Amino acid sequence: MNERIAIATPDGSFSAYVALPAATPAPSIVVLQEIFGINADLRETCERLAAQGYIAVCPDLFWRLEPNVELSDKSDAEWKKAMALRKAFDVDKGMDDIAATLAAARALPGATGKAGVMGFCMGGLLTFLTATRARPDCAVAYYGGGTEKHVDAFKTLACPLMMHLGEADEYISADARATIIKAAEDKPLVQIFTYPGQNHAFARWNGVHFDAQAAAQANERTRAFFAQHLKEATRTA
Repeated sequence: MNERIAIATPDGSFSAYVALPAATPAPSIVVLQEIFGINADLRETCERLAAQGYIAVCPDLFWRLEPNVELSDKSDAEWKKAMALRKAFDVDKGMDDIAATLAAARALPGATGKAGVMGFCMGGLLTFLTATRARPDCAVAYYGGGTEKHVDAFKTLACPLMMHLGEADEYISADARATIIKAAEDKPLVQIFTYPGQNHAFARWNGVHFDAQAAAQANERTRAFFAQHLKEATRTA
């Protein structure tokens, strides 16, 4: 079951796609988009999270530029539009919108109040920044491009964080990956997994670089991580 909700901010309201589990109460997970908007890939991710027993909430982070963007990685025209949107995107405003989404996700009917965040590509970077600024209960970042430019933010990390990085990522160089790993090595809240031979977006459903084996491994690690920090933590609270 899915629906759309409106989330209010001082600058206006924006929509979020919500996938609901079969039973509540349930923890929430905020899902942060790539540069392609809330497309079929993100909706499938939300539906799979709902099937695992979570309320999945995917905010329209491009609403200030163009509401309801839905693109894929299959054509040059879509790539050009997606890259232009990413260039124009205001990260700090986006962080405000994510914080508003987290608050809304925690307050939804049937929510336990526990809320994690996960994101891919642009959303992976935003997930990392959210984990250091907005206090989710836990966070999972898939191949967050540009994370190496923000590693000082590890100092303010206040929740468990898992990161997935491909070792052949064309947007995150070996040096960038090493910078991230070095900055996190003395941070007990951080787990980083790397995937040999994997390109950027190896876990994008039906994406051009999708790798079923690597995606399954990363997603199983993510599933266990969320279960530990959102479900088991609720039962023992």
